[in-house]
Amino acid sequence: MRVMILGKATKDTEAGVMPTAEAWEAMAQFQEELVQAGIVLVGEGLMPSSTDVRVRCSGKDRIVTDGPFAETKELIAGYSIWEVKSMAEAIAWVKRCPMTDDSEIEIRPLFCYSAEEVSEILS
Repeated sequence: MRVMILGKATKDTEAGVMPTAEAWEAMAQFQEELVQAGIVLVGEGLMPSSTDVRVRCSGKDRIVTDGPFAETKELIAGYSIWEVKSMAEAIAWVKRCPMTDDSEIEIRPLFCYSAEEVSEILS
């Protein structure tokens, strides 16, 4: 199964504060373990919401709002796509993630199909 790992924003990520060298190294090591285990498919950090734009759709209207956005608890600072055997495996890996004490990580299963699955569905 594929899951999306969402690292929630904090005051520091929204302020553009970069991690310490030690934190950066710990995360790099963790990412390398994920790669070696064949778990991670892609992963990237996101810029602070001050660079964001939201487009709200209401009927035919499109309302554009520029960031920053106030509620950091609802913002994402980074994401990864993982291929895991189960939600339990994803949880076990996330528990090993070297995040700070005030961090939150969300794990969401993806609703997607492989090329083979699509072929089977269409035939």
